[in-house]
Amino acid sequence: MIGWGREISGDLPAAERREWLCANGIGGYASGTIAGSLTRRYHGLLVAALDPPLGRTLLVAKADEIVTYDGRALPLATNRWAGGAIEPRGHAAIERFALNGTTPMGTYAVADALIEKRVWMEPGANTTYVRYQVLRARGPVGLQLGLLVNYRDYHPMTRGDGWCMDIAAVRHGLRVIAYGGARPLLLLADRGDARIAHTWYRGFDLPRERERGLDAAEDHRHAATFQASLEPGQTLTLVLSTEPTPSLGGERAWGRRARHDAEIHAAWRRAQPAAERAPAWIGQLVRNVDQFVPRRPVADDPDGMTVIAGYHWFGDWGRHTMIALPGLALTTGRPDVARRILTTFARFVDRGMLPNHFPDAGEAPEYNTVDATLWYFEAIRAYHAATRDDALLKELYPVLEEIVRLHRAAGDGLLASGEPGVQLTWMDARVGDRVVTPRTGKAVEINALWYNALRAMAGFAERLRGAPSPIGAPEAPHRAQISHRCDNPIEPRAGESVSIGLTPDPGDRGLDRDGRRSRDLQTD
Repeated sequence: MIGWGREISGDLPAAERREWLCANGIGGYASGTIAGSLTRRYHGLLVAALDPPLGRTLLVAKADEIVTYDGRALPLATNRWAGGAIEPRGHAAIERFALNGTTPMGTYAVADALIEKRVWMEPGANTTYVRYQVLRARGPVGLQLGLLVNYRDYHPMTRGDGWCMDIAAVRHGLRVIAYGGARPLLLLADRGDARIAHTWYRGFDLPRERERGLDAAEDHRHAATFQASLEPGQTLTLVLSTEPTPSLGGERAWGRRARHDAEIHAAWRRAQPAAERAPAWIGQLVRNVDQFVPRRPVADDPDGMTVIAGYHWFGDWGRHTMIALPGLALTTGRPDVARRILTTFARFVDRGMLPNHFPDAGEAPEYNTVDATLWYFEAIRAYHAATRDDALLKELYPVLEEIVRLHRAAGDGLLASGEPGVQLTWMDARVGDRVVTPRTGKAVEINALWYNALRAMAGFAERLRGAPSPIGAPEAPHRAQISHRCDNPIEPRAGESVSIGLTPDPGDRGLDRDGRRSRDLQTD
């Protein structure tokens, strides 16, 4: 368990620099700071993936809590305002903040009482749970929770002028419909009373956005207030959900989350004997790895999977997915996940190319990449080396064969790509119409990947057919050609070094039929 005490939580700038995130396995997430203040437009208790794994929509920004105990009322929430004020300052009450697996937990001291708050998401659902428990008190503790909602794409900002939401009472809470056709949002609690509110809180200040040179003020709608009295040991669980019938039982929901995290950790321990001796922070990383591997259902495969390139604002990108797949799925002992990712992306191969990325708004994938497809070969090679899954190799081989056929190499065996004004390699920064690092021609790391792909293809052919591939190794360029005949003679950078160093032995062209390494390809 990773944690911080008052030396961090009591220092607002330090507490705001430490952010947490938990995900739901379909692209949605909850995220915030140790202090409880919003510092990014991407923070929120429920950022739902309405078109998994994308369509991310901010629905619940935060809960403003007030605790009543022993004749005093103290806030647990912290807010920054556009005018410069910080009010309330609930971060000063945080005794300790920790991560329990993937679950953020804050312990608040109110006089001699201790209240724990933990946040987690239901695996596979757009549902966030926020549980409050009285760990210690001499008597009842009153809890008032003001829920601030929104309904926007996770990139733009909201101004609440003239926006009226339909808020109605339902069993155990309230239902919010932001506008006609919007997905209903349920705000529920397993105890206490719920009251409708209709107040816009204007001018939340978001300092991280200002640092990025962007608009840094936003409005959120106070839609509901929950109130309850808790005896020592009792809990109250908020349920924030777009699902039609979310489970209300907080203890059972927490049990499901804890079991899910434990299964991820157990798979790694089974796959890696050295896990017994690994430091605790490695286990923490393993649990969090799962948050980057959501489902991407497609028409003929509802269990399709992908990889989120990064939080908060990235979706799934082909290049990032294939580079990360061995570490995310194979090293952690989940080859079934790797298999589903590989078969999912095979469905999106178009004219020999893997998608560069999937746009947030659900448009067709974009294919402006030359290396994602080549990394696909390496990901399949790594998967097969770990599993010896010939069935998948046989299933994907026609796709790979077509990819190689459609890639046009120059007469010297090297792969040329690109045209002026288009960025196709991993160095894809662009400002307006200007490509920052033009890579048109025979980029060195691309040809290292191309060489690796053809070598892998030769190994696949021998494994499946017992004979060299007619389009594999014979077309492979010599290593010397890659070194001396590629364009863009720049100093090696990280991506190039990784590409050139993919296989342990430069003379290793893949697996023979018995699963042994073959080293007989002459390259000099």
